[in-house]
This record gives sequence, C-alpha cells and structure tokens, in this order.
Amino acid sequence: MEIHLAPPIVQEGQQLTELRQKVREFIRAGIADATLVPTINSWLGGWNEEFSRSLAAEGWLGMTIPVEFGGRGSTFLQRFVVTQELLAAGAPVSAHWVADRQIGPSLLKFGTDYQKQKLLPGIANGDIFFGIGMSEPDAGSDLASVRTKGVQVEGGWKISGSKVWTSGAHASNYFFALARTAPVDTDHRHAGLSQFIIDLHSPGVDVRPIVSLNGHHHFNEVFLDDVFVPDDMVLGTIGEGWNQVTSELAYERSGPERFLSTLPMLNELLLATRRGDLAPDPELGRYFARIMGLHQVSVSIADSLSRGEEVGTSASIVKVLGTTTEGDIAEFATTVPGAAEGDASLDTLRALGDEALLERAGFTLRGGTNEVLRGVIARGLGLR
Repeated sequence: MEIHLAPPIVQEGQQLTELRQKVREFIRAGIADATLVPTINSWLGGWNEEFSRSLAAEGWLGMTIPVEFGGRGSTFLQRFVVTQELLAAGAPVSAHWVADRQIGPSLLKFGTDYQKQKLLPGIANGDIFFGIGMSEPDAGSDLASVRTKGVQVEGGWKISGSKVWTSGAHASNYFFALARTAPVDTDHRHAGLSQFIIDLHSPGVDVRPIVSLNGHHHFNEVFLDDVFVPDDMVLGTIGEGWNQVTSELAYERSGPERFLSTLPMLNELLLATRRGDLAPDPELGRYFARIMGLHQVSVSIADSLSRGEEVGTSASIVKVLGTTTEGDIAEFATTVPGAAEGDASLDTLRALGDEALLERAGFTLRGGTNEVLRGVIARGLGLR
C-alpha cells in the first residue's frame, strides 16, 4: 500500500532565510537585554503580553491574517520560520500562542465578517488573547462526549457546563467553546455539536486555576452557568462543530511546538559538550536527527495548510512523534553522565532538566492524548 503523509519537502528560499536571520537577531538582542530568558515549554507556560506586543511591532503576529483584517498577509511558511525560531530559543510566547496559531485561521475559515473585524486586528496587535474550551472533566480526548450544553434563547444561546485544561483562561479575553446543541444521536455521536465565541468576562463564567506540580499556573477549569452568547458570536454553523473542531486541530497538532518544547535544553547539552563539560555522546546527534525529521514533516504540513489541503492524519503523526521525542530528550538530558552534578557551568542545564521532567507528563496529553491519536492515525491510513 502506498502512503502519502505529506507533500515533498519545501526548500527554503532567500526570502525565508533572510526572515530567519532577522528573527535570530531579534532573539539575540532579547537574550542580551534579558527580555528573553530561554525556558522549557515556553509556548504554554511563558505568558508575557509585553513580549507578544514586541513581536506584533515587528509584524510577527497575525502573519497569515489578511491585511484587510489587521494582519500581515504573510504565508504559512513565513509564519513557520518565525514560530520555529522563537520556540527553539524558548521565548515567552504563550500569551498570543492559541490566538495566533488556530483562532485566527478558524475565524478566517468559519467566522462572519463581523467576527473577523471585531477580533482579528486585536489578535494581530497582541491585544486580544484566546483560550480553547474543548476538553471536559469526563470527556478527555473524546470530544463527542462533551456535556456542555447550548440552549437557544431570544437573541442568542445560554451555555452551561465546564471545560478543563484551558490554558491561559485566567488571562485571556475569549475562548472557543464546544457545546452540544442537539440531543445525542447514538449512530452519529459527533452530530449536534456547535462552537461559540465566549467572552471570559461574561456573567456566569468562573475560571478556577489548576496549579501544576512545579507550582506553575497555566491550566484552568472554566465553569459556565447560563452564560449568554449572542447570535453574532456563534462560530460557523450550528450543528457543524465537530467538522470545525477537526479542522482547527490540524493547526494545533502539526506545528513546531510539538517537538521543540525541550530544544533549549538540547541546545544547552550541545554547548556543554562543546565546552568539554560533558563527554561526547552519540545519542545527542540522534536526537537532533529526530528533530530535523519532524521539522521536515511539519514544514511540509505548513505548506499544505497554505493551499487549504486536509492534513489531519499528518498533523496527528507530528503530534505523537514530536511529543514522544520531547519526553525522550527530557529523560536523556537528566541521565547524561555528569549532568546531574558538576560545576556551575552546568547550572542552566540542570535547571532546564528539572523543569522538563516535571513538564514531561503533559507533553503527550495536550492536543489529544497520544493513545487516542494513534487510533486517529490508523483510521486515516486505512489500517483500522
């Protein structure tokens, strides 16, 4: 059986190379003046609105949003170059990450002109931040089991239920909420779902923090008690929520954040080896090779997205292989002989390693558990 996971690898031309160099210069300047301190998992835990706005000033937010809606009108490949360099440096990008990665493209695809005019300029300027309301306490990765309900009322909808693992909800302006607007059809479990754009400061919204083992707070549980959503903030078509969500997840699962969360630590390992603080280890090269392979698939998917092609299976593959690689790097970095002790030159490596180990459990969960996504991949390849 012949399987096509992605189109041919895209070659980087002069325009992309020059953009990459410009971003690297920006990053070097940020590290020099301490406005950028490399961290693990920076796209989820590095909330810094000022840094996001500095990217907007460079034209690096809302890059794929058309100029008419306040964006830059850039290509997906140009955005890929910028995000890859920021992630590789461990830059604090989580404030704008969800809005820039998937909310903008989803609004362009499913939103009304009113919604685009209202929200897209703020996303591109770093003034409007979004969360995602998909997972629920009893649903997990099985989105067909969501219990949040939408009931139609005069002028809009009343939404009631709860969402969990909503990153950044405590600091965001809005989130997309998936809710059931029709009774469950046992033969078509994904039917009857709809999406709503909910103002997180609306009456009836209660955001409660979920604090991680390392003391970090980026996850939240969001309770919705008869929250009114006007008709003009329904996203797309009532009853088509499942199709919209699966389209949205392609952006969420295929990007470089799925394999670069621990790259700052891998880079630190390489530097320590070059300095002679650690003995050379062939495993280091193997991990960089894995990263480069994932890079090639991910950039090809970005090219496919720019043409409006369906990439659900390829995106799931990147997510599964990428998050597994991230976890393997965390394990490797903390078991390298000499890394757990030694002089002060290894302090940064040890700090990053400790953080990576605490974050590792979440790598394979967010964006859909790897166990569930393996089933998605098997079905997509016709193997199940």
